Amino acid sequence: MPPAFVPLGRRARDVRLPDERLEVRAVGKYFHTPDGSFEALHDISFGAAAGEFVAIVGASGCGKSTLLRIIAGLESLSSGAVLVDQRAIAGPDRDRAMVFQDYSLYPWLTVLGNIRFSQRLRANGRDRRGADAGGAAERSLLLLELMGLQRVRDAYPNELSGGMRQRVAIARALLNQPELLLMDEPFGALDAQTREVMHDLILHIVAFERRTIVFVTHDVEEAVYLADRVIVLAPGPGHVDSIWATELPPAAERTQEMKRAPEFLVIERRILDRIRATSGVQKDLDALHRLTRGSTAA
Repeated sequence: MPPAFVPLGRRARDVRLPDERLEVRAVGKYFHTPDGSFEALHDISFGAAAGEFVAIVGASGCGKSTLLRIIAGLESLSSGAVLVDQRAIAGPDRDRAMVFQDYSLYPWLTVLGNIRFSQRLRANGRDRRGADAGGAAERSLLLLELMGLQRVRDAYPNELSGGMRQRVAIARALLNQPELLLMDEPFGALDAQTREVMHDLILHIVAFERRTIVFVTHDVEEAVYLADRVIVLAPGPGHVDSIWATELPPAAERTQEMKRAPEFLVIERRILDRIRATSGVQKDLDALHRLTRGSTAA
């Protein structure tokens, strides 16, 4: 079991996990602009075991989404490496699937058509076999049922609620059975009730599918409820501040009532304290104080 808290003086890369599915090794990222280069990520290292749910939180500007896009192979890294099952990634691949906040559905395809879209792309490959296609078609129908989308299978995205569209996106991501499911604030635009439904749905997927999930969110309560471990990134440039084990029951045994338990609230508060301590907001408040005093004196 990983430690509940990796102290700031201890390097996250020293924490080794059994059966490690994902390894992020000293990842750094520079962006180059006409005004010069700036460092977005610095020396980020962590791992995720097979079947583990890892959430990433942190203050705005700490590079959460950039890091996730690097793991997905959608963004190049400037230094370090990302390995999946001990193989360095070299771009997007079937072993990873990503769910975005904005759903990214194709408006001209039905619900079932969107879910099967990646299957259609693979059908153009020379190594595509009939048995594989048949298995994927059956799996798409099972995912449709799991997501509660049977009655809207022939509907188009503009006819669906936000929660339904996100379920379609998740089903599409799961169709090809990726080793890693990467989720970038997928529930950020949903109302509170729909978010709770989606939380429990994801926990059931974790329980039955045993996928390794890396989940970016700004919502600490969401991170603690869903994850086995929570990684706090700090900005300036983005780096690992601390890593926390939530120590909650297995995914299938979690309930919404746990969010009100004292132990849950303690870990949530400690993570919030770390985010606030690294956000620089206090410095901004100090500057506002000085500005107010200067205005009063004038």
